[in-house]
Amino acid sequence: MAQFKNSEGRFFHSLALLYAVSAYSLGLAGILLGNTWINIAATLLLAHGMVIAAYLVHECGHNTVFTDNADNARAGSWLTWLCGASYGTYEDIRYKHFRHHVDNDDVVWFDYEAFFERHRWFYRLTITLEYWYIPVHDLLMHFIMVFSSFVIPQRRNQRARNVTVILVRAAAFALLAWWSPVAALLYAVAYMLMMTVLRFMDSLQHDYPYHLTLFTEPYPEHRGDLEWEQEHTFSNVLSFRWEWPNWLVLNFGYHNAHHARPTTPWYQLPRLHRELFGDDPARVIPLWSQLRLFHRYRTYRIFHDAPGLEEVEGADFLRAAQQARVTGGNAASFLTSF
Repeated sequence: MAQFKNSEGRFFHSLALLYAVSAYSLGLAGILLGNTWINIAATLLLAHGMVIAAYLVHECGHNTVFTDNADNARAGSWLTWLCGASYGTYEDIRYKHFRHHVDNDDVVWFDYEAFFERHRWFYRLTITLEYWYIPVHDLLMHFIMVFSSFVIPQRRNQRARNVTVILVRAAAFALLAWWSPVAALLYAVAYMLMMTVLRFMDSLQHDYPYHLTLFTEPYPEHRGDLEWEQEHTFSNVLSFRWEWPNWLVLNFGYHNAHHARPTTPWYQLPRLHRELFGDDPARVIPLWSQLRLFHRYRTYRIFHDAPGLEEVEGADFLRAAQQARVTGGNAASFLTSF
């Protein structure tokens, strides 16, 4: 039987796991009911259940939940089914994320900027829909994730598993659509809400560039440089005054603390942040600035090319973000393992 690392973890991780499963189940049941208000509440609950499941995948990837790493892997693999990231393997997700931590870089396989340059019609469509807050950029990344073994040469050996997962999830969605087309639509909305929350949290946490080195493993310039890592990592908490709002994303906004000690579980990150960086709110990006940036540059951040904004990094990036003068980035989700 899987054992939690300690009694504190048993309480907090169990609470998060129970919530993720319950929110997903109740939300799924609620979107099947013929009541508009229940449908709205259920869609939000379903989306949040997916969000918590996604952040628990992240926790499992860092082996913070259970004593045995194999138990973390099993739990993480199971949770990917709740947040729609089960098409590839859990180990692919974990490997790419660990490269992010070890290399101090955003290592990728898919060059999405080059893709948009080659397919300008799709870029124009993306810009149009992103204006209306439809996360097309992330939908593209998740579409590639669905067919990853057919798109990524290094993953061809996963085709049998990939096809099996596609058939199972497609059949389940087809059954949902047959039972209730409205419920199928609401599930899609919940899924896009999850993607929006994840990319909102990801967008300002680093000013790293991205490099196409996922399968080549060259040693980047700042690999293992802890000081440089902290200078280019930023905390975007939902609230610095109260801790409870940050539970909505399992404290993922305490990103400097997470990168300082990646094996620290989510419920200890606020305490760790204050131990390492103190109680100065100037060390974090306030929520109002995050919201302004997310709204103002929603069509620009695909290429990081907002007109009239200077190129800034490090401490200057933090000040610019606090003043809503940087675009942030898209498509850096730990769920997309390419």
